[in-house]
Amino acid sequence: MTPEQVAAASKPLVLELGEAFSRCPSTLRRARLLGISGWAFYITGRAGALGDVRAETVAAALGFIAPEAVADGWDAAVRTVPPLEVAGANLAECCRWGGTKLGDAPEAARLAALLRQVVDAADGSGMPLFAAWRAMPVDAATPGARAAVALLLLREHFAGAYLLAVRAAGMTPLEAVLAGPEGDAGASACGWSPPYPPVGPLVRRRLWAEAVTDRLVSPAFRALGPGEGAELLNLLTAARLHVRGG
Repeated sequence: MTPEQVAAASKPLVLELGEAFSRCPSTLRRARLLGISGWAFYITGRAGALGDVRAETVAAALGFIAPEAVADGWDAAVRTVPPLEVAGANLAECCRWGGTKLGDAPEAARLAALLRQVVDAADGSGMPLFAAWRAMPVDAATPGARAAVALLLLREHFAGAYLLAVRAAGMTPLEAVLAGPEGDAGASACGWSPPYPPVGPLVRRRLWAEAVTDRLVSPAFRALGPGEGAELLNLLTAARLHVRGG
């Protein structure tokens, strides 16, 4: 398999596994312990790695969430807790989830090692959120925790690449969400308010952006040796099945 093929095949697996911890009830309980809402924890937990920046900067980095919704979550959180503290709590929850859910997954240590090769080789140019997360100090003592953190990082790399590709396709982030599989419901979940632009002309552009995303991310997968791309895909597939309880 070529690096681009591995990137394309791994993308849905990484996107699912890389955010699974954020939906865990224990992660949501951490928000209450910090005295903020679940939405504020999601926004600030994800973007807090950027440090003490303005909500406009956060909205630009996240891209696909409506700026007003970003500001609601970010401003509410930073009035109570420093952004880096929320990011650190988010990272701790990621490690906890990984140790619990991925610790006994097939070859968790090997999965973590292969993912880390890709993450370390990734180019963070134009992807501030990915770069900020990769620079965060991590205390991941177990293979499951290391795999979960690497999945979080790689997910942000894919997300950053997709945002660049969407803009190169001449689309706004809202248009990309509307042209995606969840359509209007996805736009609403991301805080965008109707009326929405027509979707029809956007679908082909979104598919082009998906292909460009794979090309932008593929250089990171060149760090894998012969056969390791297919091995990584097999381990990611097994991990997803394991997390789903299969």
